[in-house]
Amino acid sequence: MKVIADFCLVPLGVGVSVSKYVAICEKILKEAGLETRLHAYGTNIEGEWDAVFAALKACHEAVHAAGAPRITSTLKFGTRTDRAQSMDDKVRSVEEQLKPR
Repeated sequence: MKVIADFCLVPLGVGVSVSKYVAICEKILKEAGLETRLHAYGTNIEGEWDAVFAALKACHEAVHAAGAPRITSTLKFGTRTDRAQSMDDKVRSVEEQLKPR
């Protein structure tokens, strides 16, 4: 089953800058073959259910291994069975609504 997720991982106890840890996760998601879109407060992820959730677990494990003693994450996700839909489809649909008529 395909899933589209919005994931935000925040390492705690590592100081103010967290870009090093975000980069660790981005590499894991890419290596898992997932479609991703980094944004200012997280990452949109598209892929097969098992691959997405395995990669999220790997992100937590890798960030802990990199020295973060604590992590808090938020996750929103959705699935569809009526038709295939990608992240691009969802954005394109809203952009179409914004066009002047």
